[in-house]
Amino acid sequence: MSLVRLNIKGISYSQTQNGAYALILSEVDGDRKLPIVIGAFEAQSIAIALEKEIKPPRPLTHDLFKNFSDRFEIVVKQVIIHKLVDGVFYSSLICERDKIEEIIDARTSDAIALALRFNAPIFTYKNILDKAGIYLKGEQESVTPKSSSPTIENMDVDDIVPQKEETPDTNYKKMSLDELETLLSQAVKNEDYEKAARLRDEISKRK
Repeated sequence: MSLVRLNIKGISYSQTQNGAYALILSEVDGDRKLPIVIGAFEAQSIAIALEKEIKPPRPLTHDLFKNFSDRFEIVVKQVIIHKLVDGVFYSSLICERDKIEEIIDARTSDAIALALRFNAPIFTYKNILDKAGIYLKGEQESVTPKSSSPTIENMDVDDIVPQKEETPDTNYKKMSLDELETLLSQAVKNEDYEKAARLRDEISKRK
């Protein structure tokens, strides 16, 4: 079975599943997307790894694993999403130490959080992408997907798993840059990384 490389496209919050997020993976040499439901902690850990400017005051679990691996010269070479059963994705970490390769089972969300920290590529098998991959309208025009890969009409990534409704503490557009920077520092200090990521996004737009 041939492997297909994936990149991370984004993370969306689910209103239908309390505390659940959708991680959207994108086919590198194609148009399909692979949405995977993950938990809040894993979404936070992935978001922090993607947002290089947010530095937690204490290491998260995945950071601890990376520090531990570095100390004992263990390297995660790649992540493979190798199985899909009843809507659940199964993954493996391909690790190496002293030129000896080991394969370790992992939840897909954990595997991807670690792949980001090790700068390791993420792969899945073509048959899994054929089964669970989706198209987003506007990103493929002339391609006719297989029946196992439905086209989602009039949707973008956020529509797959709807975002939270805007609340007063996320209405940052009216705030000054100094106010946003202050809130960002407080959010990081309080280890509220979801809020910190939203603040960093708004600050980045201003700059």
